[in-house]
Amino acid sequence: MKKMSLSVLALFLLVSTFSLSAQNKYVGGDISMIPSYEASSAVYIDANGKRINDLVSFFAGDAGFNIARLRLFVEVQKGVGVVQTLDYVLPLAKRVKDAGMKLMLDFHYSDTWADPSNQWIPASWATLTEQQLLDTVYTYTKYVLEQLVANGATPDYIQTGNEISYGMLWGTEGKKTYYCHYDKDANWDRFRALLTNAGKACREVCPEAKIIIHTERTNNTTGTVKIYNRLSTIDYDIIGLSYYPEWHNNIATLKRTLESLATSFPEKELMIVETGYFNNWYNKNATYDFQTVWPASPAGQKAFLDELVELIKSQQKVTGLLYWFPEENPYNNHVYEPWYNHGLFNPNNGRVSEAMFSLKNLLPEEPDPSGVDNMSDQAATLDKNAPVFTIDGRLLPSARNLPQGIYLQNGKKIAVF
Repeated sequence: MKKMSLSVLALFLLVSTFSLSAQNKYVGGDISMIPSYEASSAVYIDANGKRINDLVSFFAGDAGFNIARLRLFVEVQKGVGVVQTLDYVLPLAKRVKDAGMKLMLDFHYSDTWADPSNQWIPASWATLTEQQLLDTVYTYTKYVLEQLVANGATPDYIQTGNEISYGMLWGTEGKKTYYCHYDKDANWDRFRALLTNAGKACREVCPEAKIIIHTERTNNTTGTVKIYNRLSTIDYDIIGLSYYPEWHNNIATLKRTLESLATSFPEKELMIVETGYFNNWYNKNATYDFQTVWPASPAGQKAFLDELVELIKSQQKVTGLLYWFPEENPYNNHVYEPWYNHGLFNPNNGRVSEAMFSLKNLLPEEPDPSGVDNMSDQAATLDKNAPVFTIDGRLLPSARNLPQGIYLQNGKKIAVF
């Protein structure tokens, strides 16, 4: 075997080490409202005072996001922000993938918000028998995924349900016929069967994707562990959690839950798939009040995210942190009312908040391009017609119009400035 030169070996080790660390963490957000804001000509301003013309590219570039989450409803009924049909999601998903981000698809399996208090069956499924419902969850999931794959937007992560701490598809609105509780046996067999059929479709159409089961009892460590114990027979990869301090208590509570889950389910990754904090006023109906810790202001929002990022850095099993609705921007538009006030843009002028850039502090720093051989400007060495890979080994569809970053091509490491 030919000996590897010391310089080549050093470069190989550097690339390998960085690749492994880069795979360890993902940061991003649920950016499902972008097309609605774009349709309203909402004004977004970057840190330099310039207008942002492509918000997806901004998140993948300046904001440092390497993953984006999109929610999906079967059809759309009432609910602020409930607009994400498959026709809405398809082009946005393609933009996410083209920008170089991982795609997380969030099935709500409902026509409106699915959460711990609302898991209503879609209107078009309401008259199905239980067996027909099981079959429909499988065929619907499979169809959606096939459409995304055909559109060049294969999901990398798939949530089979949204905040399903107490089951899903309970019945028509207001009827919790099939409600589940972690301390009671009722309805769990049905719940597990629904998840099994959803997961089967995911494995068939997107075998490389990781399946997430998403709950939100982060403030209840014991209850959360019980939920996943009851789901131990389900084929999935990641425990997904929501964490909002106003509902789920302090970061010490989150830490306790994460560590308990990591111990109880060592074979699973953990992800915070939803988080957020106030940029203006505090919710008067909140369960917990942290205004003295993190004021309801841009500065308080940044302080919260800085502290959360430091916690995630210490949790080896946590591989992702996603902010919910970073694109919220009430400046001179009426897209989302009432205003939720967790967004990462200033509501008074549309300018990006400093908190936006706290998220990417979770990622490892890229090596300094000036100190590594075989790295140079894109224009000098990048072959736009040759295969190009991300630093973690993922083949990209094209070597053209790449965002800033480090890539691999023809055995060389190339920096795109």
